Amino acid sequence: MNIGLLLSGSLGLNVFKQILNSNYAVNFIFTDSKSTEIIQLANQLEIPVFIGNPRNQRTTDFISNKKIDVLFSINYLFIIESELIALPEKYAINIHGSLLPKYRGRTPHVWAIINNEKITGITVHLIDNGCDTGDIIYQVKIQIEEHFTGGDLLEIYQKKYPEIILYVLDMIKSGKIKPEKQNHSLATYYGKRTPEDGKINWNWQKERIYNWVRALAIPYPGAFTFFQGGKIIINKIVFSDFGFRDNDPNGLILSTSPNPIIKTQNGAVELLEYSVENGFELIKGEQLI
Repeated sequence: MNIGLLLSGSLGLNVFKQILNSNYAVNFIFTDSKSTEIIQLANQLEIPVFIGNPRNQRTTDFISNKKIDVLFSINYLFIIESELIALPEKYAINIHGSLLPKYRGRTPHVWAIINNEKITGITVHLIDNGCDTGDIIYQVKIQIEEHFTGGDLLEIYQKKYPEIILYVLDMIKSGKIKPEKQNHSLATYYGKRTPEDGKINWNWQKERIYNWVRALAIPYPGAFTFFQGGKIIINKIVFSDFGFRDNDPNGLILSTSPNPIIKTQNGAVELLEYSVENGFELIKGEQLI
């Protein structure tokens, strides 16, 4: 079976290695310029690589002599057009980190934690001209534990994605693919996140702040706040029983010893893991913004 791969990042690299180890023929790779390990491995194996945005028929010449049975997209950064979707003889398939039709869009596992979901998953679906709207081939559910961070879910995906790829390839070989339509009326969509989107609003309830922090913790850029013009990146918090007055401003630093304790709308949180710009000290009675 001849395969074409659209890959980005560590998830894409792990799947690439698994497919190679399973002796499938990879005819080409599409990736982005920052996925250097994917590019290096493809070059080492003399697999043709297209680097960059494939839109506006930039890939016409690249794919003109390429014949594949299946096209897989894993963590790929770019939207692809109908010319590439129609290339494989059998299927164009995407692997998405949510239980579609919920959480279409980017970084769905991060959004799931932010929104206090207890279950997420992985969906294998056909690629069409929409965003994560194609017929579903296979789904796996994953429990989100209360302490899970975005990085924890990413580690689970790193293990699950290569396993799922092999399972789907076996389904294709045995003719067991039976795609099912998504119920579009149940769909939700969440957009791309940037590091600048991580700012904490201390007027939120403590539960949302807790989920916000754990969703964006290492290896992601982190939730953050400001104190006297300096930036504080926060990677871990816990709820605190420390007392306050209801008319105290949200973001108030209630205590600094042994760790900072901050008032929120409905309680207090203690900062366990955080870093501050230029090593400045937080001051009791002042306010984070």
